[in-house]
Amino acid sequence: MLKLLILLNVFFVSFTDKPEKSAPALSPRAVEQRAKWDIPTDAMDYPVAHLYVDSLRRMGAKVFHTSRWFNGATVEMSDELASKVQALDFVEAVEMTRDNSESLYASKRRVITREETSDDPGIITEQQLGLYNLLPLHEAGFEGEGILMAVCDGGFYNANILTCFRQEQELGHFDFTDDAVDIYGHTGTHGTECLSTISGSTTIYKGAATKANYYLMRSEESKTESPKEMDNLVVALETADSLGVNVFSVSLGYAYFDNDKWSLNKNTDLDGKTTRVSRAATIAARKGMLVCVAAGNEGDNAWRTISVPADADSILTVGAVSTWGEIGNFSSYGPSSDGRIKPEVCAVGVRTQLINPGGNIVTSNGTSFATPLLAGLAASLWSALPDENAMQIRSRIIRSADRYLNPDTQQYGYGIPNAWKAYTMGPEGIEDVQTETNSCQKILRNGQIIILRNGIEYTISGQRVR
Repeated sequence: MLKLLILLNVFFVSFTDKPEKSAPALSPRAVEQRAKWDIPTDAMDYPVAHLYVDSLRRMGAKVFHTSRWFNGATVEMSDELASKVQALDFVEAVEMTRDNSESLYASKRRVITREETSDDPGIITEQQLGLYNLLPLHEAGFEGEGILMAVCDGGFYNANILTCFRQEQELGHFDFTDDAVDIYGHTGTHGTECLSTISGSTTIYKGAATKANYYLMRSEESKTESPKEMDNLVVALETADSLGVNVFSVSLGYAYFDNDKWSLNKNTDLDGKTTRVSRAATIAARKGMLVCVAAGNEGDNAWRTISVPADADSILTVGAVSTWGEIGNFSSYGPSSDGRIKPEVCAVGVRTQLINPGGNIVTSNGTSFATPLLAGLAASLWSALPDENAMQIRSRIIRSADRYLNPDTQQYGYGIPNAWKAYTMGPEGIEDVQTETNSCQKILRNGQIIILRNGIEYTISGQRVR
């Protein structure tokens, strides 16, 4: 006798409340940082009710993960069961986030351009980090020590064995997808390349924050493009918050999906308040994390504008420029649909030097690679200013940018940051060294300001005095 195949789709089930009282879902590191920066605990920090989740399981739903910030769960179930779940008194809403009948074997839309480099990688790497004057900060001893990062992507092929990474700096990894592919599996080349711009280190290549520790997180699924992936990313942000992550880098964005009924309206929906994933990025920022998001590579096609969660408030959305500061024609346009400047800043995303899963140094294009470079800058800067909070570090980065006084509302935003300037400027934007925080001395010599750090003298622009 043949059995009927029942189609199971994916839904986000929102609960009405959190009746259970338990400890906040925060690590000791996260609790310590919240106290340091006077960030209060609220209802979002408590997990969803186990009673509600267990009820869904008993009814036959498969629970992938829960969201404490949005008090709900991502589950797989039949449409018939979804109707029954909707009728439960503790359920506020049931929203389909992946229609498996239409998108299970759909192809991904994202294409990465790559070519083997014929340039001297060492020279290009210096230009790459030199564009935003990061090298003086590294030379002064700040390369991300003490800063915890998270890199979220579609997988990290060979990242667990490549010698360009110090494996002890990876503190763990998480997979929030329901794919069978391992997080280090062959489909995840993109994440490995993004990670290399932060942590990659060889005799001829150096990332932007090679001494920062990090977690790897997978939210992007290999076969489909659906709103479920946005909820995967929400949980990645929540997990990073629980772990006390300082800088979160994500080179993913969503605007249209395999099922067109979920497509976003760029004129109204990119306001930072419409999608859960954009709201989550803003929540993460409010809770003390510096979130760096790729603006997107839609600048030369019909969509043209940024995607989500690049529209979120209080984050750093990153556009792509070349090593000589020219914007990439593919770099997505702002502003957000409610008129905020997007992207905020730019980094090298045109012929970016990176390390691929084979261990080769190659060049590739995309705001995907500009974003981790900028996140690495933020980590190195934060390691120099450990007593400042995420919003203060964000402010320094923006205020140091070359278009800060005359921002572009389309592709450049405030422009290209200057890491050394961000370090040496005062809290109100005055270029001045804060000696107690930075352990520096300021010297006036022949009318020129000299910065003395660890016995080495620098000019205010970051040039070492010979």
